[in-house]
Amino acid sequence: MSEVKAVQEEVVPEKRGATENVTEEPAAAPQNAAADHAEPKPPAKAAAKSTEQKATVLKKDAVKTKGQKAEKSKPVAPPQATPSIVNLNEVAHPARKPPLKTKDYEETLSKLQIELVKLQEWIKFKRLKVVVVFEGRDAAGKGGTIKRITESLSPRVTRVAALPAPTDREQSQWYFQRYVQHLPAGGEMVLFDRSWYNRAGVERVMGFCTEDEYREFLRSCPEFERMLVRSGIILIKYWFSVSNEEQERRFQKRIFHPEKHWKLSPMDLESRARWVEYSKAKDAMFAHTDIKQAPWYVVDGDDKKRARLNVITHLLNMIDYEDLTPQPIVLPPRQDEGGYVRPPITDQTFIPEVY
Repeated sequence: MSEVKAVQEEVVPEKRGATENVTEEPAAAPQNAAADHAEPKPPAKAAAKSTEQKATVLKKDAVKTKGQKAEKSKPVAPPQATPSIVNLNEVAHPARKPPLKTKDYEETLSKLQIELVKLQEWIKFKRLKVVVVFEGRDAAGKGGTIKRITESLSPRVTRVAALPAPTDREQSQWYFQRYVQHLPAGGEMVLFDRSWYNRAGVERVMGFCTEDEYREFLRSCPEFERMLVRSGIILIKYWFSVSNEEQERRFQKRIFHPEKHWKLSPMDLESRARWVEYSKAKDAMFAHTDIKQAPWYVVDGDDKKRARLNVITHLLNMIDYEDLTPQPIVLPPRQDEGGYVRPPITDQTFIPEVY
């Protein structure tokens, strides 16, 4: 170790100039002085070992110095200035997860739908009043999620409110009036496929309401929702977000699939053309209506399957419910015919059996 340390002390420090590759050694004494004051030479093995270690250290130092030269010669890119214009079409999303396999998706959805049935029975038993609002951009996946929620539930307990454009009479009413009549009674859950937030979105962007009406909505909507919550209604609001690229892909799919033409209205096309205006309207809406009593929950809708499973899971976690599954049911025996004779089948009109 002492020999290695002695060799390392002779190496030039790395802080010196990159051109100084050669190590500095003590100045050689005059030959005469060296002859006069000659010291005994070390053993041959020790000298060879010291020389070998010294060569190894010098080699490492040369590699470091060479690397320093390369780093110095490499041109340094000037710092880029922050762009003054931000592209609003680019939506920051986390790293995408791999697509769900259809089998895994269907198995998970089936389990969640069983839990939805349990939730429905609890709502009916406790006479709860539940309102779920689905808002978001066109083609963001609201309708598909609503279908997966309701397809296993009773329409007598769970209803969908998807209102058309207001009539002349409804336009003269208090703005929230046409929505109030669809609110649930005890033991019901209503899913609003778009809601009173039309005024903050499509009506604002398309000019279907005045500036005063829009400002009044932003003032009164939070109070309206607080009134709903105070009355005992459980209000849950979901906003479905979709990226620019994914929305375009889904719009193109609707154009070229005849069974989906009805999903593409002139308003949808106009919303596509006014992407930035809808973004600004959404930001203003969140700033005024994302309240403590009824906050907005944002759904990443780029992956439809994951979005549906995530929304159903979140909805189930929003309401504390218990399993009211009844005991196994035993069917009673069918009564005896007691001499009953059915009329001939030819007296009835059957549909053609095409398949």
